[in-house]
Amino acid sequence: MSATADGTPKGVPYVPPKGVPYGQRGDFVELTEDVSASPLWNADLAPTSLASRTWSTYHIAALWIGMSVVITTYTLASGLMQQGMNWWQALATILLGNAIVLIPMILNAHAGTKYGVSFPVLCRAAFGVRGANVPAMLRAIVACGWFGIQTWIGALALQALLTAAWPGWATVPGGIWISFAIFWLVQVAIIIKGLEGIKLLEAWSAPLLLGGGALLLWWAIDNGGGLMRILSESPKLQRGSTPFWTLFPAALTANVGYWATLSLNIPDFTRYARSQRSQALGQALGLPATMTAFAFLGVAVTSATIVIFGEAIWDPVVLIARIGSPLVVILGALVILAAQITTNMAANVVSPANDFSSLAPRRISYMTGGLITAAAGIAMMPWKLYADASAYIFTWLLGYSSLMGAIGGILIADYWIYRKRELSLPDLFNLRGRYAYTNGVNHKAMIALVLAILPVVPGFLRAATTPGGAVPNPNFFDTLYTYAWFVTFALSSALYLLLMNRRDEPS
Repeated sequence: MSATADGTPKGVPYVPPKGVPYGQRGDFVELTEDVSASPLWNADLAPTSLASRTWSTYHIAALWIGMSVVITTYTLASGLMQQGMNWWQALATILLGNAIVLIPMILNAHAGTKYGVSFPVLCRAAFGVRGANVPAMLRAIVACGWFGIQTWIGALALQALLTAAWPGWATVPGGIWISFAIFWLVQVAIIIKGLEGIKLLEAWSAPLLLGGGALLLWWAIDNGGGLMRILSESPKLQRGSTPFWTLFPAALTANVGYWATLSLNIPDFTRYARSQRSQALGQALGLPATMTAFAFLGVAVTSATIVIFGEAIWDPVVLIARIGSPLVVILGALVILAAQITTNMAANVVSPANDFSSLAPRRISYMTGGLITAAAGIAMMPWKLYADASAYIFTWLLGYSSLMGAIGGILIADYWIYRKRELSLPDLFNLRGRYAYTNGVNHKAMIALVLAILPVVPGFLRAATTPGGAVPNPNFFDTLYTYAWFVTFALSSALYLLLMNRRDEPS
């Protein structure tokens, strides 16, 4: 069936989702052809219908609040301060990094909102209907690592909760591994519930998480002698002596890298958005401010622990065990558990579940993909990935940011510049359509991807083999690696546009 520019079948009046002004109908295109027979299709990968695009600005903002309020954000400033930054330098770096990553986030989200497509399906336009599995798997592997890290942190919180409720739990052999298994199984149960359950989880948990954070800050100010008093103790949190401008490039790139993953697969969520305004405003309200505010909470509360306990306690799980009664510990641990679950479900399950499903749509559903993610998260031994704060920033965050930057550069160049925001939905599910290229693979996109990553590989290898990840006496490639995301993003987008021409697409 033919359609108008906004995706409405000709002769059929356009009816926007509830709450969407008619003036914004150009934001939506709906698939009107039946492509369910395609081996590239399943119900989870199918573009969303107009009726199912119901997420408001609040839902998008709540999504980001739920993902940002997590222990890894709380402790994000600690790695920077351990290297030599003061508290406000660390927070300014975090704010700037998140403001920068917000730009590709909103740009990539546009296609999801307009066409209702998920990340692996969007990749088919640039990489080919088969080649799209390469960026999808790169993204999925990183998500599995993050799933494992957040599950391990959640297990530590659960261990504290069980010990507070039953002190004898601390002597149970292998107690932490039992806690890890329990927390893992709880998340598996949520995976089975599907994406709508995640939407409700984020919407209800956002106020709880913000309230819990506010109470913790109130406790720190009240018991620490006021905000200025506790911040005056913050210099004691600095352990390193690296000059700010030496540390800043790698720190900024690491903070961009923190959400570089979501800047790719954000269409997985914005495919349900009511309008482009909802997705853009919701992200702008929910991401940079929440990340910075929660990182500030970590600095302020940790500074207060110096006054109250005579030592810096960065880990909130350890802190709640020191605060007081078992009831306080249990309530605090429940908030931490909620924070870990909301982040893991949204940030580290939705994308890899879709990505694994795209490998074999007829055999792997969203739920099966989520279960694969949960299993891979254990296999990646997250307790080692998170063991060293410095290595966590300079090896883990920086390393994968180079991959995410290269993929993001190609996707944005393809959608915004090469195709001028015009996609053919039926061809995204057609093995012989305009996105078939050569045997389903756009080799020029692959070349751009590989060439963009190559310059930062030497620096990554040096960082990965250096204790703590911070290389002494850095050479040219080490310096280049500190800008990994920026380097690969710029190179991949430029190389892709240089290599591509209209003859690459069959008419």
